[in-house]
Amino acid sequence: MASRVVIVPGNGCGEVEKCNWYAWARDEIKKVEGLECTLKSMPDPVIARETIWIPFMHDQLCCDEKTIIVGHSSGAAAAMRYAEKYKIYGIILVSAYVNDLGVENERQSGYFSRPWEWELMKNNTQFITLFGSTDDPFIPWSEMQVIVDNLDPECHKFEERGHFMSSTFPELVCAIQKLTTH
Repeated sequence: MASRVVIVPGNGCGEVEKCNWYAWARDEIKKVEGLECTLKSMPDPVIARETIWIPFMHDQLCCDEKTIIVGHSSGAAAAMRYAEKYKIYGIILVSAYVNDLGVENERQSGYFSRPWEWELMKNNTQFITLFGSTDDPFIPWSEMQVIVDNLDPECHKFEERGHFMSSTFPELVCAIQKLTTH
């Protein structure tokens, strides 16, 4: 059973406490009986290099077999690469993508330099959930569809949520509650 949730933000979030729904979700998740939630500012927040973020997630955030990683945008790419390498309870991907989208910053991150290891991700997790929106201004739905086709996650497809940058995200908290109370 999961005992902790780690929120991994998208790139560009220096002070995660002030970005999007992250602090709100942390506080709501902490209200779920038996769960802790960790939210920390990431090193290298602009480029979000895999060579920096994956070790930080392992060594500092202590993601393990009792951890649900919630990854948003670049954080979702990090969560997927982490799940290729380590066993974790599960991953919740928000506005996830599988290519650098022609953006130099994304190319430099390192997440998109090789094929995705879909079977490793599935074998190293007990569940995978995806939240995405067809009106995301940064990530086309076709990117998320690749994840749907390869990982068969529980998929929450919206039409008017953009890049999930609002100050609250109740559907995320509901999904975590369902996953931890069955």
